[in-house]
Amino acid sequence: MIIQQLSVFLENKSGRLTEVLEVLGKEQIRITALSVADTTEFGILRIIVTDPEKAKNILREQKFAVNITGVIAVNVPDEARYYAKVLKVLSDIDISVEYTYAFTTGKRSVIILRCNNNEEAIKALGDSSIDLLAGHDLYKI
Repeated sequence: MIIQQLSVFLENKSGRLTEVLEVLGKEQIRITALSVADTTEFGILRIIVTDPEKAKNILREQKFAVNITGVIAVNVPDEARYYAKVLKVLSDIDISVEYTYAFTTGKRSVIILRCNNNEEAIKALGDSSIDLLAGHDLYKI
């Protein structure tokens, strides 16, 4: 249930995000989720795409610094209490969430999580009957 996410290091200057998306667009790479975290000097673009290996190779050919990172995706109703439930399951067993982001699909939310122990997090979430998504499920959204 580990999903491959691209993490792209970008200088914080106008047009860099556009360049990444244009490169992927030319190859008809479909983006399922996207998040940007930035500082005054740089940003980290996190994206989930339908073909992470192909996207990674294309971006590296264009001299972007990119890595593949394992993340978890869960599917819950789009109310704060369900997001809290997911986080409580993890905190109750002392698993740290390094970062998270989410997007909605109608009345549901897909929550992306990067934990300090993804395998244990997957087990705990599954044991708590939280709906985990595999990569192929996420790519269909």
